[in-house]
Amino acid sequence: MPDDVRVLFVPGAAAWGPYNALRAMAEVVRDRGQRPVFAMDGSFRGVAAAHGFDEEMYDASPPPADPAEAGPEMWAAWVRENAVHFRGTTLEQLSTVIRPQWAELARAAEYAHPRLRAIIDEVRPDLIVVDDVGADPSVAASGIPWVRSISANPLELTDPELPPAFSGYPLHDRSGWDAFRAQYAALHTGLHAEFDAYCTAQGAPPLEPLRFSYDSPWLNLYTYPSALDYPRPAQFAQRWHRLDTVVRTGERRFRVADHLPGTGPVIYLSLGSLGSLDTRLLQHVVDVVARTGHRTVVSMGPCHHEVTLGPNMYGEPFLPQPSVLPDCDLLITHGGSNTLGEGVAAGLPMIVLPLFRDQYDNAQRVADLGFGVRTDTYGFDPDVLVDTVEDLLADDDRRQRLAEVGENIRRAPGRETGGTLIADLAASLTAAPARGVAIPRTGT
Repeated sequence: MPDDVRVLFVPGAAAWGPYNALRAMAEVVRDRGQRPVFAMDGSFRGVAAAHGFDEEMYDASPPPADPAEAGPEMWAAWVRENAVHFRGTTLEQLSTVIRPQWAELARAAEYAHPRLRAIIDEVRPDLIVVDDVGADPSVAASGIPWVRSISANPLELTDPELPPAFSGYPLHDRSGWDAFRAQYAALHTGLHAEFDAYCTAQGAPPLEPLRFSYDSPWLNLYTYPSALDYPRPAQFAQRWHRLDTVVRTGERRFRVADHLPGTGPVIYLSLGSLGSLDTRLLQHVVDVVARTGHRTVVSMGPCHHEVTLGPNMYGEPFLPQPSVLPDCDLLITHGGSNTLGEGVAAGLPMIVLPLFRDQYDNAQRVADLGFGVRTDTYGFDPDVLVDTVEDLLADDDRRQRLAEVGENIRRAPGRETGGTLIADLAASLTAAPARGVAIPRTGT
């Protein structure tokens, strides 16, 4: 590779949210004349290249014996197998969903480590930027300065004064916090010790107690709208930069009127790349929303052939979401942080139907702060959902408040702030007398 400033971006394997957030900031890095390179899981082959970035590939798990079991069909099977667990409480999901996911993320990190280490050696980046819920020991052990970016709910950054991550518990009611934390510790202490031993054996530093990820000594970013964020002590801002939202550019143009002519409110419905794979759930929500008669744009997901849209509805397997949302008046979502941020930036009230992990925390925060309504995903009353749609669409005061929040966010786009911080750090490192020498920074 030429002797330019190289920044290696490593999004979590098979996850659109981290990739979209890093892509948005990588666009700014590229505009600054630096060279972004993406290390992508094999299931995302060609995605970064389609957006004009160099990409290196690794596998986070062994390829299936039968190629037909790979890709959307594999994930659809996983979602359908676990849908019964998504119906459980968040406390129940600690054993049925959260611990199995942490175990799988640890296995994926161990499997990917040799290839990621080789990519780092081949690319020889001046800076590495990681957005993954679990630790990448190859990055932490590389000796190269790196940035931590979080595109998930920031309750992961534990604070005893805030609800426990993945609980979906409100800030104003502490009654279940201790029991949830105790159950989490009981289920995860052994797994954490095993993963910590693996990471340190690769030359990475020890993990903090019960945390499966590292903070960076150089620069830490998290993406969450300030209007939804949690109260933090003053010293928190000394280590973490908050970005209101990180919205990618370059998506194809989309006008709702080109596909759904008419007047009146427009609803956008998306259960995310994984939630859409529970096509029985998606079909049920589609059928109920169709009863409103409002124009509705549906993100149908890779198993779109299993979903039938109602009248006055338009859908595609994948939609250019940042281009769609400005034309809409209401967002119905699973509560993924990427969609949440883009919805807030568009000033939309929301109905949130969480499935797992931090989606419950996002849903509760939306409800607590009046941005919308948290709904029982599998047990909602169809009549109540229809009434909720109409109530949110008719609430002019709420819509005006959210429109002002969205306008404030758009004035200071997080992609610019985050991308500039990354590019400035990379430039400062390459301008140092001893290029490539990692000098930890205790603050940001």
